[in-house]
Amino acid sequence: MPNCKLKFYPRRMKSIGVAIISIFCVTVLLIHEASGKGNLARRAERLEELKINAEKGFSIKKYLLETGKYYRWRIISDGRDEYSFVFPKLSRNVWIGQVVIEKKEVKPFGGIYSLEFDEEGEIDVYFLPIRPGKYDFYVENYRESGMLGQIIVK
Repeated sequence: MPNCKLKFYPRRMKSIGVAIISIFCVTVLLIHEASGKGNLARRAERLEELKINAEKGFSIKKYLLETGKYYRWRIISDGRDEYSFVFPKLSRNVWIGQVVIEKKEVKPFGGIYSLEFDEEGEIDVYFLPIRPGKYDFYVENYRESGMLGQIIVK
C-alpha cells in the first residue's frame, strides 16, 4: 500500500465553509421571496371570545378557521374555579406568535400545553394554523360536563 499523507489547508477549508454557508443563505432568501405572501402574522383576525363559565360551560363550541391566516383568540375565565384550558393537538399544528396575559407578552417557541386560570381573567393567544384538521379544546376534569369544543382548520 502506498504511503498517503493528507494535507490540511486551513485557509482553503475556511473559504469552502464560507462559500457553502453563503450559497445556503442566498438559496433560503430566494425561496422565501418566491413563496412568501408578505408578513402572515401582521394583523390578527379576531375570533369570537371564548368564555369559560362554571355553570354554562363554553360560550362557543366550534370555530372554523383556515390555514395561513393569523388569529387572535381571547379566552376569558369567570374565576369561579381553577381551570386548566388545554388544546394539545392544536398547539402542535399551529405557529404561536405570542400569548398576552395582563398586557404582558410571552413568546412560546415550542408550543403550549395548557393555559392555567387560577382566578378571573383573560388570555389572548395569537396563532397561525399550518395544518388542516379537527382539534379539540377543553378544560381538564370538566370535559365530561360540557367544557369541550373543537377548532376545524381547512
